[in-house]
Amino acid sequence: MTRSGRNGAPATMRLARIAAGVLLVGLTGAALTGCSLFKPCLGLAGCGGTVVTPTSTSAPGGGTSYPVHTDIVGTTFWVGEIFDPNADDGSQVLSTYDSNWLANYGGCDGTTAGGSCETEARSAANDYFPTEITPKENPFYLDLPFDDVNDPAAFARRDQVVPWAGQEPYASHSGDSNFSYMKNRWVALSYNGATCYAQIEDAGPGEYNDAEYVFGADDARPLNSRYGGAGMDVSPAVVGCLAFDELNGEQGGISWQFVDDSAVPPGPWTKVVTTSQVQ
Repeated sequence: MTRSGRNGAPATMRLARIAAGVLLVGLTGAALTGCSLFKPCLGLAGCGGTVVTPTSTSAPGGGTSYPVHTDIVGTTFWVGEIFDPNADDGSQVLSTYDSNWLANYGGCDGTTAGGSCETEARSAANDYFPTEITPKENPFYLDLPFDDVNDPAAFARRDQVVPWAGQEPYASHSGDSNFSYMKNRWVALSYNGATCYAQIEDAGPGEYNDAEYVFGADDARPLNSRYGGAGMDVSPAVVGCLAFDELNGEQGGISWQFVDDSAVPPGPWTKVVTTSQVQ
């Protein structure tokens, strides 16, 4: 697996992830799986504070009420983008969860010109879908900086920090590095009075074990310092739906929170829902 653009995991990590994960869990046991409210930080990457599991309060529309993250910077990425051909984390042809992302998605999530996959403006007239292909997976996607399958430290503590880890189908896959707790989870994103929904299909940007930001209840800032300190990358459909200021840039002022499936309202984001697991 490669790091995809501003996100993902090194190519060698997919080949080694099962062995690494098993070794970490086997050597450390539950006591070394990372931060929690009552256990001290044990030196795992990105472990700079505490992670408080959200209480299971009722959310509008059903499901669990998760913490809201405010004033976050987001950048744009898209399936098929070549962010930096000279970097091992410079391509969205793959994602951290899908080694064949481009083909599984259905092609370039934008416009192809001169052999290059570029982003494009999206319109409500066609539900913010790409204009040159019919996507096989949800064009409303994003990443967050917690790679729970390829980053050994994140994998080792995911059962402790991911709020839904004890629910099915996740609980049955504890210790299974071929099953992601993050992939396909829904996120509500708001900007300038608009709210849209998207599914997690990659990890990043810049950091891959930032549980304190991703799951924390105290609105922590992302560890990532690159790309304007971005705490997420979002797809062109999300950019269009939220009416970002730029087609392909850094957008501040985003609020987001996890939402359960039951709390996702019908919309263009539910026309095609991604269900595939790690590949």
